[in-house]
Amino acid sequence: MEAELGLRERKKLRTRQLISETAMRLFTERGFDAVPVAAVARAAEVSEATVFNYFPTKEDLVYRGMEAFEDQLLAAVRDRPAGESITAAFGRFVLQPRGFLAAPGDKAVRHLIAVSRMIPASPALMAREREIFDRYTASLAALIAADTAAEPGDLRPWVIARALIGTHQSLIQLVRRRLVEGPVDPADVAREVLARGRQALEQLEQGLAGYGAEGRQNVVPGEARGGAGAGTTARSA
Repeated sequence: MEAELGLRERKKLRTRQLISETAMRLFTERGFDAVPVAAVARAAEVSEATVFNYFPTKEDLVYRGMEAFEDQLLAAVRDRPAGESITAAFGRFVLQPRGFLAAPGDKAVRHLIAVSRMIPASPALMAREREIFDRYTASLAALIAADTAAEPGDLRPWVIARALIGTHQSLIQLVRRRLVEGPVDPADVAREVLARGRQALEQLEQGLAGYGAEGRQNVVPGEARGGAGAGTTARSA
């Protein structure tokens, strides 16, 4: 019975992988919004009901595995060593190379380029991505509040969670831009992601006091707005 269960589970995994790979191939070739789930089912030689058994929504065909990432992220923060800050634990997890940044190859790069074009072109996918990051933010804020014994109404857990998840989103957008701009060297992108990520997280770790103040001591009020009067004042000063 145990061996039979193992065989059944392996078959389910193969079916799930087949549906997922078929869907991504069609989506990147034709565009997400142009491919109905019925077309995915036909190409994978399964029923439409079978597709929905494995992927409750069409968007799940693209954002598969995001729940696992969320669980791992929360665990990295929750189980951090004594004395390590939330920001440091978050950065240690998020800045770890994944996907094509960890195992680059021509096929992986081509796939990521296609996906990086497909997602911004679909309002449905962009809306789903925002929902996912909103969920990440809420989960992380709840964890931070519990971890720090924050009182009800304390905004800091939410502020910190939004800043951290916003950093993660910005790094994803950076990778997408570099891929679409091309040509791209995965090693260069990985180094830039690490450097930009560390820079942003170090700023969060240090706090925002004084950020943006340097170099503005001599700015005349109104000059930053770029008005003609501002320019005249600056010159006369």
